[in-house]
Amino acid sequence: MSEVLALVVLAASLLAAIARWRWAPDWAVAALGALLLLSVGVLSGSGARSALRALGPTVGFLAALLVLADGCRRAGMFDALGSVMALGSRGSSGRLLGMVFLVAAGTTAVLSLDATIVLLTPIVFATAARLRANPRPHVYACSHLANSASLLLPVSNLTNLLAFQASGLSFTRFGALMLLPWLVALAIEWLVLRVSFAGELRRTRGARIGDRPELPRFALAVVGLTLAGFVVSSPLGIAPVWVAAAGALVLAIRQRPRPLELLRAAEPMFLVFVLALGVVVHGASQHGLSSAVDSLVPRGSGLPALLAVAGVSAVVANLLNNLPATLIILPVLAGSGPGSVLAMLVGVNVGPNLTYVGSLATLLWRRIVHAHDQETDMGEFTRLGIRTVVPILLASTGALWLALQVV
Repeated sequence: MSEVLALVVLAASLLAAIARWRWAPDWAVAALGALLLLSVGVLSGSGARSALRALGPTVGFLAALLVLADGCRRAGMFDALGSVMALGSRGSSGRLLGMVFLVAAGTTAVLSLDATIVLLTPIVFATAARLRANPRPHVYACSHLANSASLLLPVSNLTNLLAFQASGLSFTRFGALMLLPWLVALAIEWLVLRVSFAGELRRTRGARIGDRPELPRFALAVVGLTLAGFVVSSPLGIAPVWVAAAGALVLAIRQRPRPLELLRAAEPMFLVFVLALGVVVHGASQHGLSSAVDSLVPRGSGLPALLAVAGVSAVVANLLNNLPATLIILPVLAGSGPGSVLAMLVGVNVGPNLTYVGSLATLLWRRIVHAHDQETDMGEFTRLGIRTVVPILLASTGALWLALQVV
């Protein structure tokens, strides 16, 4: 009964995140579910505290990155990037897709996939409208790159932050090992999207491109110094959350937003959901879920083992969402070495491009698309996912194995 109840609470929490009911917000469902598991003894108090301690630094880091990204928005960085994309396209929809790839990949890698979905996707809609181009190829690129392009750095995705702590790698070595898999993933995404939307990308209409944009130099400098701080702080043993918080604080001091604006930028309800979901997943893991995954995940650092880890991780991510998948699989991989942890990341980051429920970012992307009076077609989304996910899983995992031999 404990196992059944834990799985039911986990399913209810994920369903609330997918459906986003106003009368039952996801953070409330997850928090109440965690309290229910505690009250009936499915999860002990020490177990809940252990889950919160493990997630606390990562959630703090995520909050600081969200505030930093919002500071960049207030500084006009994303509006300027929209102008850069329009200018670089020279009125061509095909060139615009290339600019979107560059900007979305960079934004995801440095400011996290949340910035790409929440802040960049609306700018891409506006830029496509300015150029009178069909927004579909460019908006799909935002969705796919928010997941695939998050392979590069520990700060690119919440799953990366969790894996970074478990891997024992430095910030620099993490990025060095994931650089080749990241480039391979981008190349496959570009090829598939370019071919899939060839008809729309050939259509070029006359449009006003706009003047040369003025980039917010101060905000760009803060982001650059923050990224350098991540690199320097890792060997010094300084937690990256302090570096991200320092960058966010510098922008906040310069811009002087109201305290309520800073609080909203940190998305506190989303952070509560992540913490509560971590407690629920911990309870489900203790009552059979972790054992079931453990029986599926192979051990070893060879290419077949890494491919199997990436494949199993992708399947679990599409069944349970990538955040619970990471929380369940990471403990199973303890002691297997950084290669297995990074192969898991390939699965949980790239795999969600196959279905709507694979990642929270994709669910949020759908809502942003609908807010712009556009529809998302499940068939088209799935076809694009089939064309990209399997080749990227194979090729990026192979690239990871090669990087592990060389780096």
